[in-house]
Amino acid sequence: MSAARQVVQRILAGREFQANGTAKAYAPANIALVKYWGKRDEALNLPVTGSLSISLGPLGSHVELARAESAGDRVWLNGQPLPADSSFARRASAFLDLFRPAKDFGFALKARNTVPTAAGFASSASGFAALAKAADGLFGWGLAARELSILARLGSGSAARSLADGFVEWQAGTAADGLDSFAERLDAEWPELRVGAVVLCSDEKPVGSREGMKRSVETCEFYREWPGRVARDLAALKTAIAKKNFAALGEVAEGNALAMHALMAATLPPIVYALPETVAAMRTIWTAREAGLALWFTMDAGPNVKLLFEAKDESRVREIFPAVEVVAPFG
Repeated sequence: MSAARQVVQRILAGREFQANGTAKAYAPANIALVKYWGKRDEALNLPVTGSLSISLGPLGSHVELARAESAGDRVWLNGQPLPADSSFARRASAFLDLFRPAKDFGFALKARNTVPTAAGFASSASGFAALAKAADGLFGWGLAARELSILARLGSGSAARSLADGFVEWQAGTAADGLDSFAERLDAEWPELRVGAVVLCSDEKPVGSREGMKRSVETCEFYREWPGRVARDLAALKTAIAKKNFAALGEVAEGNALAMHALMAATLPPIVYALPETVAAMRTIWTAREAGLALWFTMDAGPNVKLLFEAKDESRVREIFPAVEVVAPFG
């Protein structure tokens, strides 16, 4: 039995596997302000370090889950049926295998993303978080948020952070089974905070995060410095959030993102997600900031840029990036 299956059995011990109708669930995408890059256990998606993210509210994944009429899973993405051997369908079915009560039990899964799929907008995080919630609803388990975070993490590490809104911290944990590695919402509100999604490319990225992390851990000579950097950035970020010091938040988030992309570039073979448009956007942000605009950015493993600013500056940000999609994480 796989390690992931053993974890699932421990969490679901004594619960029924009787499917009831159709379950619907939604989970927001999240953008890490202090990044997760590298695993201490690939089978259980256990991270080397902790991380801290901000929810993207209405940008995320909607899921409908039911029992299929016959064996074999049926998967739709954004209204289109997918072949069983497609990347999305294979990952979804592998995750659902963890909860499949019998080999001939098929799932009907309909997923809709409101962010680009596999383009560095955490669509896998919101997708697996929504799928964990839908499985909980379909079988009527009534799991606690911590348990759902652990289950979602088994599908995609960052999914652990998509079970809550606002600021969410993922604890790395130390246990071999990962039952102490979960994410929880910080008790903090920041109504003025805004996140702007700037889509520069919606194509599937050439190197997936899973492969990229493995490659960095194994080949980047600077990776040994990464855990210390994350620990310092986490402490600084939580202080900035507690004090509502926006400049400090922006500096930590932007610096941590650039450090992660530097790690990627120093990996063998190198991983470079940035496009010319990405570099141009960064230079535009730096120029605007030098002119007095409180604007910072962060990037996940992809070419797209996420802007960080406050509500009072939204009109100026829209002048610079007319196509930006603005999210108010705290409503």
